Amino acid sequence: MKIIDQPRAPNPRRVRIFLAEKGITVPFEQVDLAKMEHRSPEFTAMNPLQQVPVLVLDDGTTITESVAICRYFEELHPEPPLFGEDTMSRVMVEMWQRRMEIGLFFPIGAVFRHSHPAMAELEKPQVKEWAEINRPRVLKMLSFLDQELGQRRYIAGDKFTIADITALVAIDFMKPAKIERPAELKNIARWYEEVSSRPSAKA
Repeated sequence: MKIIDQPRAPNPRRVRIFLAEKGITVPFEQVDLAKMEHRSPEFTAMNPLQQVPVLVLDDGTTITESVAICRYFEELHPEPPLFGEDTMSRVMVEMWQRRMEIGLFFPIGAVFRHSHPAMAELEKPQVKEWAEINRPRVLKMLSFLDQELGQRRYIAGDKFTIADITALVAIDFMKPAKIERPAELKNIARWYEEVSSRPSAKA
């Protein structure tokens, strides 16, 4: 078993944080995205979408998409539970994970991919207007999240879950996307200070 990734990319980081929270060690191999190694025939055979991360099992089966990889390890190692513990908590984690992914992670990625000069070769065409359309969407979701975090410790409830991992990685990705987190969002600041201090955040 091994994971092929690029550790500085946000989706691979989600998996790395998840595994660190679980205390799971998996061998990693890196591909150089800047050198287009993810577009090689060898990598494309593992993931035709040419994206990282890719989990390669011992029998040669490949699993792509970061949340699917996390789900695989959750099934093998259910403790500590990061997708919820019972029916209602699992539903709430699924809801908030989707909200953080679609409403925060994706728009931040769109800003970065369509505005950063380093992405010019990877994102064709770069549509700068699309980046600017997504900036206010990020701020709107952050405002909504700040209100919600005034009611509970973590995003999906009183326990740290994959929803927090997705949001943490997304908010950290705001820096290279050149989106400033509004200082008045005190509940997000409280939450961010806590989750970014967890040892797994450095994975």
